[in-house]
Amino acid sequence: MRQLLDFAWMQTRSCAFAIALMSGVAASTLLPGLPVARYDLLVVYGVLLTLLFWLRGWENGRDVAVIAVCHVIGLAFEVVKVSLGSWSYPEPAVLKFAGVPLYGGFLYAAVGSYVCRAWRLFELDLVRYRPRSTAVVAAAVYINFFSHHWLPDARWILAALLLAVTAGSSVRYTVRGVRRRMPLALSFVLIGFFLWVAENLATYLGAWRYPYQLDGWQPVGVEKFGAWSLLISVTFVLAAVARSHHKPESTGTPPRS
Repeated sequence: MRQLLDFAWMQTRSCAFAIALMSGVAASTLLPGLPVARYDLLVVYGVLLTLLFWLRGWENGRDVAVIAVCHVIGLAFEVVKVSLGSWSYPEPAVLKFAGVPLYGGFLYAAVGSYVCRAWRLFELDLVRYRPRSTAVVAAAVYINFFSHHWLPDARWILAALLLAVTAGSSVRYTVRGVRRRMPLALSFVLIGFFLWVAENLATYLGAWRYPYQLDGWQPVGVEKFGAWSLLISVTFVLAAVARSHHKPESTGTPPRS
């Protein structure tokens, strides 16, 4: 039980940036008569939050670089999806491009921050990780989220390919001095679930809206759980590349699972 509680606490610490960001989004909904648009205020808040985490040493330069890349590819993702009507940011803002407020990239930066902080706090170590094949499938996953609007949706094929390239791959991590192991594919599924939960909270707070939420909030469809489980592979690959952290299988006694 102590191991489980410590694991939960370390996961919470890993989510520090995301928690702070969502707290800012929640607080902004409670502030009447803001002198600037809420979305613009959240851009400033996101920048200050990033600087705070960097200056305090909670994230190092390498982490900030990964987070910045997540921000950029997240904004690109948002611009395309918003233009296609997948979701929208209905509130006005000055710092808005093609219907997407610049703060939208921080929502993806928060995911990057989580992966980087978890990597460090849990002392992550990859076993039998296939960097090239995993990166190729992750890139295909990212592209498919655009291309399925014009071409057949290949997400189930890509899910099968992701399972194939991560078969036998695992993540080793430390909790209370005990080294443990989790299949890499399972970690994607678990993270995807909690991102789906976070997405429900974010849309409830008005961070963005799906078409069926414009007349009143409704839960995000469960299919987004699967989408996040696939999409997290992109962030994971970026973090892995930044660390070049690939170690061979240990020949010693395997850790407890």
